Amino acid sequence: MSDYILGRNPVMEALKSGRQIHKVLVAKGAGKGSIVEIISRAKKARVPVQEVERNALDNMTGGQNHQGVVALVPAMEYVDVEDILEAARQKGDPPFILVLDEIEDPHNLGAILRTADAVGVHGVIIPKHRATGLTGTVSKASSGAVEYVPVARVVNLARTLEMLKKEGLWVVGADIDGEVIWQSKGLSGALACVIGGESRGISRLIKEKCDYIVSIPMKGQVNSLNASVAAAVLCYEILRQKEKVNI
Repeated sequence: MSDYILGRNPVMEALKSGRQIHKVLVAKGAGKGSIVEIISRAKKARVPVQEVERNALDNMTGGQNHQGVVALVPAMEYVDVEDILEAARQKGDPPFILVLDEIEDPHNLGAILRTADAVGVHGVIIPKHRATGLTGTVSKASSGAVEYVPVARVVNLARTLEMLKKEGLWVVGADIDGEVIWQSKGLSGALACVIGGESRGISRLIKEKCDYIVSIPMKGQVNSLNASVAAAVLCYEILRQKEKVNI
């Protein structure tokens, strides 16, 4: 099964990361600026580069903004949850994991992966059903971060949270009914942080599996944030507390 990565920065990051790439397709007349570097890096990696008509890329990507370059790649492979925990062990860090409860918008997932990479999340866990997976759109929205953040896809999210608890992680969910995030003192250890889906937030069963709930203060008339924005706020507060502990 194959997939594609579209956009200059995502394709560049895929090349930098050493990900297997079948071929790089470049729109005729687009070989300027950063695409010159993409072509050069692809040739050094012995990845075939082919010039095609721009409308061919338009048709392939469903009219998305491919910026004149598309890389054909094997479908992104998911990791096991144990691989994420092992990555934290190898670094000598307490595990920091994001758990996404039915995020359906690929742009939100991409933005969350970009934040996850920025703050040092060891991995992201998503459910197999009723949620977006790793796609070309996700890769582009993540600006290439999908190449660096391990993602595990599980059948039963609730059971996975129970397993993480047995591994010593605290499970914290983000929900409007929780303790104000700035007042929470428990965000510096081994954590699995749950972000709810765009339509209903964290489901009842998953919320019951959380050890505690935190909320982001809302002063305006709208009582919720976009899922990727909420994830970013929570992640950076966690990073702030972790850095403060390590000073």
